[in-house]
Amino acid sequence: MFREWAAEAERAIVTRHLRRVWLLPGTILGRSGWPPTPGQRVHWHWNYWWQAHLLDCLLDAQLRDPTPARQATIDRFLSSVRLRNFGKWTNDYYDDMAWLGLAMQRAGRDVSVILDELRGAWTPEGGGGIWWRKGDRFKNAPSNGPAAILHARAGETSRARELLSWMESTLVDPDTGLVWDGLRVDDGELVKAIYTYCQGVFLGTALELSELDSAARTVRAVAEHCAPDGILRGQGGGDGGLFAGILARYLALAAQRLPAPESDVARDLVLDSARACRENATEALGGPLFPSEWSKPAPDETSRDLSVQVGAWLLLEAAATLSSHTNGGA
Repeated sequence: MFREWAAEAERAIVTRHLRRVWLLPGTILGRSGWPPTPGQRVHWHWNYWWQAHLLDCLLDAQLRDPTPARQATIDRFLSSVRLRNFGKWTNDYYDDMAWLGLAMQRAGRDVSVILDELRGAWTPEGGGGIWWRKGDRFKNAPSNGPAAILHARAGETSRARELLSWMESTLVDPDTGLVWDGLRVDDGELVKAIYTYCQGVFLGTALELSELDSAARTVRAVAEHCAPDGILRGQGGGDGGLFAGILARYLALAAQRLPAPESDVARDLVLDSARACRENATEALGGPLFPSEWSKPAPDETSRDLSVQVGAWLLLEAAATLSSHTNGGA
């Protein structure tokens, strides 16, 4: 069931969103909206970090059901990212670069350029950690989390642990166990907004470094505070459309790596959210159109965003990895 739903999501998003860049043969990227605006037709607003997660979904699908055609799409997609980014892999946002680095690394590509950027983003100000973007004075979980995971997977565990330690000491709410957004370094202000995104990247970092107590605490906090009726809470369209999907990816890993009872909690959060997401989808060109709030029916005003659709695809691929451990899986 979950594998079938992941395949449906892939077909729908490929059908509605994947198009050539500037009509050039051999290129392909995801249009940022459907139906597309004139600007989206030519990838004017192409949302670099959304593309990184779309690439991750294509890689998930290739693991789930390998095909030569999809591998060719992945190769075209990677070259198209660099083309649309005017010949570079990098931009001004360290979280964006970390996400693309993680997807590229999974695809077997060299990520040394991105790792160099992330290494240069660390400073001792604010107790450590890396900046959110170049020229800014904000350090946050969305940049430090994926950067730490990438460093860890590249064998740079000391830097990864440094970033996790900074998040643990600076951004974890001692009362709830939730991870706050970030720190404004100049005045020391903590931005205590709660995003599913931040919980996901912290959880992923803790799992990557085998800090299982921190990971288990985060799973418990998510279940208590971020999942009404057991369904992961959405955070709108735009960038927020990806937040719960990112969390679902790392909850699925937690379900496989943590002992009970947190492994069971993580599994239930992913699978129950996947069921709600699919049940509340509506049929559109190519297949299901997913809502940004998985517990409510689509379409909503954000359903046209690529981020919302990719966030749902992330969730369904995560559920598919757990399907062999459930009665409803295929």
